[in-house]
Amino acid sequence: MNYRHVFHAGNFADLLKHAVLTTLLADLTRAGAPLTIIDTHAGAGIYDLAGEAAQRTGEATAIVRLMADDDAPPVFDRLRAAVRQANEGPPVRYYPGSPQIIAQALRPRDRLIACETRRDDYQTLRETLRAPGAEASREDGWEAARRRTPRAPARTLIHIDPPYEMADDGARAARAVKDVLARNREAVIAVWAPIKDLTAFDALVSGVEEAAAPVLLVETRLRRPDDPLRLNGCAMLVVNPPFGLETPAGDAAAWIAATLGEAGGLGRAQIL
Repeated sequence: MNYRHVFHAGNFADLLKHAVLTTLLADLTRAGAPLTIIDTHAGAGIYDLAGEAAQRTGEATAIVRLMADDDAPPVFDRLRAAVRQANEGPPVRYYPGSPQIIAQALRPRDRLIACETRRDDYQTLRETLRAPGAEASREDGWEAARRRTPRAPARTLIHIDPPYEMADDGARAARAVKDVLARNREAVIAVWAPIKDLTAFDALVSGVEEAAAPVLLVETRLRRPDDPLRLNGCAMLVVNPPFGLETPAGDAAAWIAATLGEAGGLGRAQIL
């Protein structure tokens, strides 16, 4: 894999992904039995926005905009708190990736399995992921979801966030949803997806729907998807979504489209 998330950390896609993820975590850790979380493509866990890679793309201006907006919807409050925790104060220099955000939400008996195969990113993840119950694992995330998802009735959250560099990543994501549900029908599954080629995006959505479980589609489009080679937007598909997720997730998607998007942008959440 050539993909490095450090080039894109703190961008609009991270804002949607992590707004939905932090809301899910708050709901799933509010009460109940221990929770097992598998992050299939964890990345490095923490990203230096002042580094050359992040500065080259300039995409981290999205998180800077969010942190400066005191009127942003409450759905972003937990993400903003996680960013403040990663930094001693302004300006925003470090952005926490999904495994760090998840680790901050763990209760004493909860468990995180954060999978990363790239050697340098895994090394950073292993050094920085210090929370009790959090495990950095250098294993294939697809295989981990298929093999390590706890059997029902264990409470489970699977976060699927591949780089979509490979032509079959969308199909593999849909297959992973089915594999997880085969082991645990009640598992909550959050799948991040880019919106570039609408044909590929629609195929992924259809593949997830085929799992025959409730699905919440949260999408934000910065512009009309006229260029299939450009990241025109992104989506989160949440399988077995907790009750009430649709409203705050839609608020996040709408704020991103209105604040960071162009004419023709939109943000919405809907049960499929």
